[in-house]
Amino acid sequence: MTSASTSASPTPSHRGARGPAATALYGPELDGDAMPELYERLRRAHGPVAPVTIAPGIDAWLVIGHRELLRLTREEQDFSHDPRRWTLLREGRVPPDSPIMPIIGWRPALLFADGQQHRRMRTAVSEALAQINGHELRRSVRAAAERLIASFAGRREADLVPHYARKLPVQVIIELLGLDERTGQHMAHAINGVVIANADSVNAGQRMNAVLLALIKEKRERPGEDITSALLRHPAGLTDEEVLHNLAVMFVTGQQNTVNWISSTLRVLLCDPAFRSSLTVGHLSVDDALDLVLWRHPPGQNVPARYATRDLDFGGQRIRAGDMLLLGIAGANRDPGVLPEDGVPVVGNRSHLAFGAGPHSCPAQDPARLITRTAVDTIRHRLPDLELAVPESELAWVRSPWDKGLAALPVRFSEPQLPSIMERAAGAGVS
Repeated sequence: MTSASTSASPTPSHRGARGPAATALYGPELDGDAMPELYERLRRAHGPVAPVTIAPGIDAWLVIGHRELLRLTREEQDFSHDPRRWTLLREGRVPPDSPIMPIIGWRPALLFADGQQHRRMRTAVSEALAQINGHELRRSVRAAAERLIASFAGRREADLVPHYARKLPVQVIIELLGLDERTGQHMAHAINGVVIANADSVNAGQRMNAVLLALIKEKRERPGEDITSALLRHPAGLTDEEVLHNLAVMFVTGQQNTVNWISSTLRVLLCDPAFRSSLTVGHLSVDDALDLVLWRHPPGQNVPARYATRDLDFGGQRIRAGDMLLLGIAGANRDPGVLPEDGVPVVGNRSHLAFGAGPHSCPAQDPARLITRTAVDTIRHRLPDLELAVPESELAWVRSPWDKGLAALPVRFSEPQLPSIMERAAGAGVS
Protein backbone atom coordinates (compact mmCIF):
# COMPACT_ATOMS: atom_id res chain seq x y z
CA MET A 1 0.00 0.00 0.00
CA THR A 2 1.30 3.47 -0.88
CA SER A 3 -1.17 5.85 0.74
CA ALA A 4 0.77 6.56 3.90
CA SER A 5 3.79 5.52 5.88
CA THR A 6 4.21 4.52 9.51
CA SER A 7 6.74 6.56 11.45
CA ALA A 8 9.76 4.81 12.91
CA SER A 9 9.06 6.08 16.42
CA PRO A 10 6.12 7.63 18.27
CA THR A 11 5.73 11.38 18.08
CA PRO A 12 6.10 13.20 21.43
CA SER A 13 2.51 13.35 22.68
CA HIS A 14 1.87 9.81 21.50
CA ARG A 15 4.57 8.34 23.77
CA GLY A 16 3.22 6.59 26.81
CA ALA A 17 2.71 3.24 28.41
CA ARG A 18 1.33 1.78 25.19
CA GLY A 19 3.65 3.78 22.96
CA PRO A 20 1.63 3.55 19.72
CA ALA A 21 3.49 4.57 16.57
CA ALA A 22 1.87 7.36 14.57
CA THR A 23 0.89 6.96 10.92
CA ALA A 24 1.48 9.80 8.47
CA LEU A 25 -1.57 11.27 6.70
CA TYR A 26 0.47 13.47 4.38
CA GLY A 27 3.01 13.21 1.59
CA PRO A 28 3.10 12.96 -2.21
CA GLU A 29 2.21 9.26 -2.08
CA LEU A 30 -1.18 9.95 -0.51
CA ASP A 31 -3.82 8.22 -2.63
CA GLY A 32 -7.53 8.59 -1.96
CA ASP A 33 -8.32 5.18 -3.44
CA ALA A 34 -6.10 3.41 -0.93
CA MET A 35 -7.27 5.31 2.15
CA PRO A 36 -10.09 2.88 3.11
CA GLU A 37 -7.49 0.14 3.54
CA LEU A 38 -5.42 2.48 5.71
CA TYR A 39 -8.38 3.20 7.99
CA GLU A 40 -8.98 -0.52 8.50
CA ARG A 41 -5.29 -1.06 9.30
CA LEU A 42 -5.50 1.73 11.87
CA ARG A 43 -8.69 0.24 13.34
CA ARG A 44 -7.07 -3.20 13.69
CA ALA A 45 -3.92 -1.75 15.23
CA HIS A 46 -5.36 0.91 17.54
CA GLY A 47 -9.14 0.62 17.76
CA PRO A 48 -11.50 3.59 17.22
CA VAL A 49 -8.92 6.30 18.01
CA ALA A 50 -5.56 6.10 16.23
CA PRO A 51 -2.33 8.15 16.47
CA VAL A 52 -1.43 9.98 13.25
CA THR A 53 0.74 12.84 11.99
CA ILE A 54 -0.69 15.45 9.62
CA ALA A 55 2.59 17.24 8.82
CA PRO A 56 6.21 16.68 9.89
CA GLY A 57 6.28 16.79 13.68
CA ILE A 58 2.54 17.55 13.91
CA ASP A 59 0.74 14.73 15.68
CA ALA A 60 -2.97 14.18 16.29
CA TRP A 61 -5.53 11.50 17.04
CA LEU A 62 -7.76 10.26 14.22
CA VAL A 63 -11.22 9.26 15.47
CA ILE A 64 -12.54 6.47 13.22
CA GLY A 65 -15.13 4.91 15.54
CA HIS A 66 -18.72 5.95 14.77
CA ARG A 67 -19.79 6.09 18.42
CA GLU A 68 -16.59 7.90 19.43
CA LEU A 69 -16.97 10.45 16.65
CA LEU A 70 -20.52 11.23 17.78
CA ARG A 71 -19.21 11.86 21.29
CA LEU A 72 -16.38 14.01 19.90
CA THR A 73 -18.84 16.23 18.03
CA ARG A 74 -21.44 16.51 20.79
CA GLU A 75 -19.49 16.99 24.02
CA GLU A 76 -18.03 20.48 23.87
CA GLN A 77 -17.12 20.38 27.54
CA ASP A 78 -14.45 17.75 26.71
CA PHE A 79 -13.63 18.63 23.10
CA SER A 80 -13.28 22.28 22.09
CA HIS A 81 -13.20 23.75 18.58
CA ASP A 82 -10.76 26.49 19.54
CA PRO A 83 -7.22 25.71 18.21
CA ARG A 84 -5.73 28.16 20.69
CA ARG A 85 -6.08 25.29 23.19
CA TRP A 86 -3.77 23.13 21.06
CA THR A 87 -0.62 22.26 23.00
CA LEU A 88 1.71 22.20 19.99
CA LEU A 89 0.54 25.66 18.92
CA ARG A 90 0.77 27.14 22.42
CA GLU A 91 4.31 25.78 22.78
CA GLY A 92 5.39 27.33 19.46
CA ARG A 93 6.05 23.95 17.82
CA VAL A 94 3.93 24.64 14.71
CA PRO A 95 5.76 26.74 12.08
CA PRO A 96 3.71 29.79 10.99
CA ASP A 97 4.18 28.75 7.36
CA SER A 98 3.05 25.16 7.96
CA PRO A 99 0.74 24.05 5.10
CA ILE A 100 -1.89 23.01 7.64
CA MET A 101 -2.27 26.46 9.20
CA PRO A 102 -4.74 27.89 6.63
CA ILE A 103 -7.11 25.08 7.65
CA ILE A 104 -6.18 24.61 11.32
CA GLY A 105 -5.40 28.20 12.33
CA TRP A 106 -7.91 30.05 14.49
CA ARG A 107 -10.39 32.36 12.80
CA PRO A 108 -13.30 34.32 14.30
CA ALA A 109 -15.75 31.95 12.62
CA LEU A 110 -18.34 29.43 13.77
CA LEU A 111 -16.04 26.51 12.95
CA PHE A 112 -13.57 27.60 15.64
CA ALA A 113 -15.97 28.70 18.39
CA ASP A 114 -17.78 27.01 21.26
CA GLY A 115 -20.89 27.73 23.29
CA GLN A 116 -22.62 31.09 23.04
CA GLN A 117 -20.13 32.56 20.57
CA HIS A 118 -20.70 29.64 18.23
CA ARG A 119 -24.48 29.88 18.57
CA ARG A 120 -24.39 33.61 17.79
CA MET A 121 -22.45 33.13 14.53
CA ARG A 122 -24.29 29.95 13.53
CA THR A 123 -27.63 31.73 13.89
CA ALA A 124 -26.47 34.43 11.49
CA VAL A 125 -25.08 31.92 8.98
CA SER A 126 -28.10 29.60 9.18
CA GLU A 127 -30.58 32.43 8.72
CA ALA A 128 -28.59 33.83 5.80
CA LEU A 129 -28.63 30.40 4.14
CA ALA A 130 -32.35 30.00 4.90
CA GLN A 131 -33.04 32.99 2.65
CA ILE A 132 -31.95 30.97 -0.38
CA ASN A 133 -34.99 30.21 -2.53
CA GLY A 134 -34.81 26.49 -3.34
CA HIS A 135 -36.75 26.79 -6.61
CA GLU A 136 -34.55 29.63 -7.83
CA LEU A 137 -31.41 27.78 -6.77
CA ARG A 138 -32.49 24.67 -8.67
CA ARG A 139 -33.14 26.73 -11.79
CA SER A 140 -29.78 28.44 -11.42
CA VAL A 141 -27.95 25.13 -11.03
CA ARG A 142 -29.75 23.57 -13.98
CA ALA A 143 -29.02 26.58 -16.17
CA ALA A 144 -25.33 26.51 -15.23
CA ALA A 145 -25.23 22.74 -15.85
CA GLU A 146 -26.82 23.16 -19.28
CA ARG A 147 -24.28 25.83 -20.22
CA LEU A 148 -21.36 23.64 -19.18
CA ILE A 149 -22.70 20.58 -21.02
CA ALA A 150 -23.23 22.69 -24.14
CA SER A 151 -19.60 23.86 -23.93
CA PHE A 152 -18.21 20.33 -24.38
CA ALA A 153 -21.08 18.30 -25.86
CA GLY A 154 -19.88 18.60 -29.45
CA ARG A 155 -16.48 17.07 -28.62
CA ARG A 156 -18.00 13.74 -27.54
CA GLU A 157 -15.52 13.62 -24.66
CA ALA A 158 -14.75 15.60 -21.53
CA ASP A 159 -13.05 15.46 -18.17
CA LEU A 160 -15.98 15.87 -15.80
CA VAL A 161 -13.88 17.11 -12.88
CA PRO A 162 -12.41 20.33 -14.37
CA HIS A 163 -15.09 20.76 -17.06
CA TYR A 164 -18.18 20.12 -14.93
CA ALA A 165 -17.91 19.19 -11.24
CA ARG A 166 -15.37 21.88 -10.40
CA LYS A 167 -16.97 24.65 -12.47
CA LEU A 168 -20.61 24.14 -11.57
CA PRO A 169 -20.56 24.74 -7.78
CA VAL A 170 -18.30 27.76 -8.05
CA GLN A 171 -20.62 29.37 -10.61
CA VAL A 172 -23.54 28.87 -8.24
CA ILE A 173 -21.71 29.84 -5.04
CA ILE A 174 -20.20 33.05 -6.42
CA GLU A 175 -23.71 34.11 -7.38
CA LEU A 176 -25.00 33.30 -3.88
CA LEU A 177 -22.18 35.28 -2.27
CA GLY A 178 -22.56 38.23 -4.64
CA LEU A 179 -19.17 37.82 -6.36
CA ASP A 180 -18.68 38.54 -10.03
CA GLU A 181 -17.52 35.57 -12.10
CA ARG A 182 -13.91 36.66 -12.63
CA THR A 183 -13.36 37.35 -8.93
CA GLY A 184 -15.12 34.10 -8.08
CA GLN A 185 -12.66 32.16 -10.25
CA HIS A 186 -9.74 33.78 -8.41
CA MET A 187 -11.43 32.73 -5.19
CA ALA A 188 -11.87 29.15 -6.39
CA HIS A 189 -8.18 28.86 -7.34
CA ALA A 190 -7.19 30.15 -3.91
CA ILE A 191 -9.46 27.62 -2.20
CA ASN A 192 -7.93 24.76 -4.16
CA GLY A 193 -4.53 25.89 -2.91
CA VAL A 194 -5.73 25.97 0.69
CA VAL A 195 -7.29 22.50 0.62
CA ILE A 196 -4.39 20.69 -1.07
CA ALA A 197 -2.22 21.57 1.98
CA ASN A 198 1.12 22.16 0.27
CA ALA A 199 3.88 24.78 0.43
CA ASP A 200 1.68 27.43 -1.24
CA SER A 201 -1.29 26.97 1.10
CA VAL A 202 -0.46 29.98 3.28
CA ASN A 203 -0.23 32.27 0.23
CA ALA A 204 -3.46 30.79 -1.11
CA GLY A 205 -5.17 31.58 2.20
CA GLN A 206 -3.99 35.19 1.99
CA ARG A 207 -5.32 35.51 -1.57
CA MET A 208 -8.68 34.13 -0.48
CA ASN A 209 -8.91 36.61 2.40
CA ALA A 210 -8.07 39.54 0.10
CA VAL A 211 -10.92 38.64 -2.26
CA LEU A 212 -13.42 38.37 0.59
CA LEU A 213 -12.29 41.61 2.21
CA ALA A 214 -12.91 43.49 -1.04
CA LEU A 215 -16.33 41.82 -1.37
CA ILE A 216 -17.35 42.85 2.15
CA LYS A 217 -16.30 46.45 1.53
CA GLU A 218 -18.38 46.50 -1.65
CA LYS A 219 -21.46 45.00 0.05
CA ARG A 220 -21.22 47.47 2.93
CA GLU A 221 -21.54 50.25 0.37
CA ARG A 222 -23.94 48.53 -2.04
CA PRO A 223 -25.82 45.67 -0.34
CA GLY A 224 -27.78 43.19 -2.42
CA GLU A 225 -29.88 40.05 -2.12
CA ASP A 226 -26.97 37.71 -1.40
CA ILE A 227 -25.49 35.79 1.52
CA THR A 228 -22.73 38.35 2.14
CA SER A 229 -25.23 41.19 2.46
CA ALA A 230 -27.50 39.04 4.64
CA LEU A 231 -24.63 38.38 7.07
CA LEU A 232 -23.68 42.06 7.18
CA ARG A 233 -27.18 43.18 8.08
CA HIS A 234 -28.02 40.34 10.50
CA PRO A 235 -29.01 41.51 14.02
CA ALA A 236 -26.24 39.33 15.50
CA GLY A 237 -23.97 42.23 14.55
CA LEU A 238 -21.08 40.33 13.01
CA THR A 239 -17.95 42.40 12.47
CA ASP A 240 -16.37 42.61 9.02
CA GLU A 241 -13.68 40.22 10.24
CA GLU A 242 -16.29 37.71 11.42
CA VAL A 243 -18.17 37.97 8.14
CA LEU A 244 -14.92 37.44 6.20
CA HIS A 245 -13.96 34.30 8.06
CA ASN A 246 -17.43 32.80 8.12
CA LEU A 247 -17.63 33.32 4.36
CA ALA A 248 -14.22 31.65 4.03
CA VAL A 249 -15.46 28.65 6.01
CA MET A 250 -18.63 28.41 3.91
CA PHE A 251 -16.81 28.84 0.61
CA VAL A 252 -14.00 26.36 1.38
CA THR A 253 -16.27 23.62 2.70
CA GLY A 254 -19.15 24.31 0.31
CA GLN A 255 -17.12 24.54 -2.88
CA GLN A 256 -14.69 21.68 -2.36
CA ASN A 257 -17.11 19.22 -0.77
CA THR A 258 -19.73 19.79 -3.46
CA VAL A 259 -17.14 19.25 -6.20
CA ASN A 260 -16.15 15.97 -4.58
CA TRP A 261 -19.75 14.88 -4.00
CA ILE A 262 -20.70 15.48 -7.64
CA SER A 263 -17.61 13.77 -9.08
CA SER A 264 -17.80 10.80 -6.69
CA THR A 265 -21.48 10.24 -7.50
CA LEU A 266 -20.76 10.37 -11.24
CA ARG A 267 -17.86 7.95 -10.75
CA VAL A 268 -20.11 5.44 -8.98
CA LEU A 269 -22.75 5.78 -11.70
CA LEU A 270 -20.11 5.12 -14.35
CA CYS A 271 -18.32 2.28 -12.57
CA ASP A 272 -21.12 0.39 -10.80
CA PRO A 273 -23.64 -1.02 -13.33
CA ALA A 274 -25.97 -2.33 -10.58
CA PHE A 275 -26.02 1.07 -8.92
CA ARG A 276 -26.75 2.83 -12.21
CA SER A 277 -29.46 0.32 -13.15
CA SER A 278 -31.18 0.69 -9.76
CA LEU A 279 -31.25 4.45 -10.23
CA THR A 280 -32.49 4.21 -13.82
CA VAL A 281 -35.40 1.86 -13.08
CA GLY A 282 -36.42 3.71 -9.95
CA HIS A 283 -35.30 1.25 -7.27
CA LEU A 284 -33.09 4.03 -5.97
CA SER A 285 -34.03 7.70 -5.89
CA VAL A 286 -31.33 10.24 -6.68
CA ASP A 287 -31.29 11.17 -2.99
CA ASP A 288 -30.78 7.50 -2.06
CA ALA A 289 -27.87 7.40 -4.46
CA LEU A 290 -26.39 10.57 -2.99
CA ASP A 291 -26.59 9.15 0.52
CA LEU A 292 -24.94 5.89 -0.48
CA VAL A 293 -22.09 7.94 -1.92
CA LEU A 294 -21.86 9.88 1.35
CA TRP A 295 -21.51 6.57 3.19
CA ARG A 296 -18.88 5.11 0.86
CA HIS A 297 -17.00 8.18 -0.36
CA PRO A 298 -17.67 11.18 1.93
CA PRO A 299 -16.36 14.35 0.23
CA GLY A 300 -14.33 15.33 3.28
CA GLN A 301 -12.64 12.16 4.48
CA ASN A 302 -10.93 13.75 7.49
CA VAL A 303 -12.04 16.99 9.12
CA PRO A 304 -10.08 19.17 11.56
CA ALA A 305 -10.30 19.45 14.53
CA ARG A 306 -11.20 19.26 18.20
CA TYR A 307 -8.92 19.88 21.18
CA ALA A 308 -9.17 18.02 24.46
CA THR A 309 -10.05 20.33 27.34
CA ARG A 310 -8.76 17.87 29.95
CA ASP A 311 -6.91 14.58 30.31
CA LEU A 312 -9.28 11.69 29.61
CA ASP A 313 -9.53 8.11 28.41
CA PHE A 314 -11.20 8.04 25.02
CA GLY A 315 -11.55 5.19 22.55
CA GLY A 316 -8.93 3.11 24.35
CA GLN A 317 -6.33 5.89 24.29
CA ARG A 318 -5.06 8.24 26.97
CA ILE A 319 -5.76 11.72 25.61
CA ARG A 320 -3.98 14.70 27.16
CA ALA A 321 -5.43 18.18 27.56
CA GLY A 322 -4.52 20.18 24.47
CA ASP A 323 -4.22 17.16 22.14
CA MET A 324 -5.69 17.56 18.65
CA LEU A 325 -8.35 15.10 17.50
CA LEU A 326 -9.45 14.79 13.87
CA LEU A 327 -12.90 13.72 12.69
CA GLY A 328 -12.18 10.59 10.64
CA ILE A 329 -15.44 10.78 8.67
CA ALA A 330 -14.58 8.14 6.07
CA GLY A 331 -13.21 5.74 8.67
CA ALA A 332 -16.19 6.18 11.02
CA ASN A 333 -18.63 5.57 8.16
CA ARG A 334 -16.94 2.18 7.70
CA ASP A 335 -17.13 1.25 11.37
CA PRO A 336 -18.36 -2.39 11.42
CA GLY A 337 -20.41 -1.52 14.51
CA VAL A 338 -22.89 0.55 12.49
CA LEU A 339 -23.04 -1.41 9.22
CA PRO A 340 -24.91 -4.63 8.40
CA GLU A 341 -22.91 -7.87 8.30
CA ASP A 342 -22.30 -7.52 4.58
CA GLY A 343 -20.80 -4.05 5.16
CA VAL A 344 -23.25 -2.39 2.74
CA PRO A 345 -25.15 0.68 4.01
CA VAL A 346 -28.92 0.30 4.08
CA VAL A 347 -30.74 2.44 1.50
CA GLY A 348 -32.40 5.37 3.21
CA ASN A 349 -30.12 5.29 6.25
CA ARG A 350 -28.77 8.81 6.83
CA SER A 351 -26.79 8.14 9.99
CA HIS A 352 -23.57 8.67 8.04
CA LEU A 353 -21.31 11.41 9.34
CA ALA A 354 -20.51 13.17 6.06
CA PHE A 355 -22.05 16.40 7.36
CA GLY A 356 -20.68 16.01 10.87
CA ALA A 357 -22.96 15.79 13.89
CA GLY A 358 -23.99 17.71 16.95
CA PRO A 359 -24.17 21.51 17.20
CA HIS A 360 -21.48 21.90 14.53
CA SER A 361 -23.15 19.81 11.82
CA CYS A 362 -22.94 21.48 8.42
CA PRO A 363 -25.50 24.32 8.17
CA ALA A 364 -25.36 24.27 4.36
CA GLN A 365 -26.17 20.63 3.75
CA ASP A 366 -29.59 21.32 2.19
CA PRO A 367 -28.33 23.69 -0.55
CA ALA A 368 -25.32 21.40 -1.09
CA ARG A 369 -27.64 18.44 -1.65
CA LEU A 370 -29.83 20.44 -4.01
CA ILE A 371 -26.81 21.55 -6.07
CA THR A 372 -25.40 18.01 -6.23
CA ARG A 373 -28.74 16.35 -7.00
CA THR A 374 -29.47 18.81 -9.83
CA ALA A 375 -25.94 18.51 -11.25
CA VAL A 376 -26.08 14.71 -11.35
CA ASP A 377 -29.65 14.53 -12.63
CA THR A 378 -29.04 17.05 -15.41
CA ILE A 379 -25.97 15.42 -16.91
CA ARG A 380 -27.27 11.85 -16.71
CA HIS A 381 -30.40 12.88 -18.63
CA ARG A 382 -28.60 15.05 -21.18
CA LEU A 383 -25.78 12.55 -21.79
CA PRO A 384 -27.40 9.17 -21.03
CA ASP A 385 -24.65 7.04 -22.61
CA LEU A 386 -21.75 8.49 -20.63
CA GLU A 387 -18.92 6.00 -20.13
CA LEU A 388 -15.41 6.14 -18.71
CA ALA A 389 -12.70 6.88 -21.25
CA VAL A 390 -10.04 5.06 -19.19
CA PRO A 391 -10.05 1.95 -16.99
CA GLU A 392 -11.37 2.65 -13.51
CA SER A 393 -7.98 1.67 -12.03
CA GLU A 394 -6.37 4.63 -13.84
CA LEU A 395 -8.55 7.29 -12.23
CA ALA A 396 -6.42 9.78 -10.29
CA TRP A 397 -7.30 11.14 -6.86
CA VAL A 398 -6.61 14.48 -5.22
CA ARG A 399 -3.65 14.03 -2.87
CA SER A 400 -4.91 15.63 0.30
CA PRO A 401 -5.27 14.45 3.91
CA TRP A 402 -8.68 16.14 4.05
CA ASP A 403 -10.40 15.59 0.71
CA LYS A 404 -11.77 12.45 -0.88
CA GLY A 405 -12.06 13.69 -4.44
CA LEU A 406 -11.13 12.73 -7.97
CA ALA A 407 -8.46 14.73 -9.77
CA ALA A 408 -9.91 13.66 -13.14
CA LEU A 409 -12.91 11.80 -14.54
CA PRO A 410 -12.43 11.42 -18.33
CA VAL A 411 -15.54 10.29 -20.19
CA ARG A 412 -16.82 9.82 -23.71
CA PHE A 413 -20.33 9.79 -25.12
CA SER A 414 -22.24 9.82 -28.38
CA GLU A 415 -23.02 13.20 -29.84
CA PRO A 416 -26.18 14.26 -28.00
CA GLN A 417 -29.14 16.10 -29.41
CA LEU A 418 -27.04 19.21 -29.50
CA PRO A 419 -29.72 21.63 -30.75
CA SER A 420 -31.93 20.75 -27.79
CA ILE A 421 -29.06 21.29 -25.34
CA MET A 422 -28.05 24.54 -27.04
CA GLU A 423 -31.62 25.79 -27.00
CA ARG A 424 -31.87 25.13 -23.27
CA ALA A 425 -28.49 26.81 -22.74
CA ALA A 426 -29.63 29.78 -24.80
CA GLY A 427 -32.75 29.98 -22.70
CA ALA A 428 -30.51 30.05 -19.63
CA GLY A 429 -28.64 33.05 -20.98
CA VAL A 430 -25.87 31.64 -23.22
CA SER A 431 -25.20 33.72 -26.33
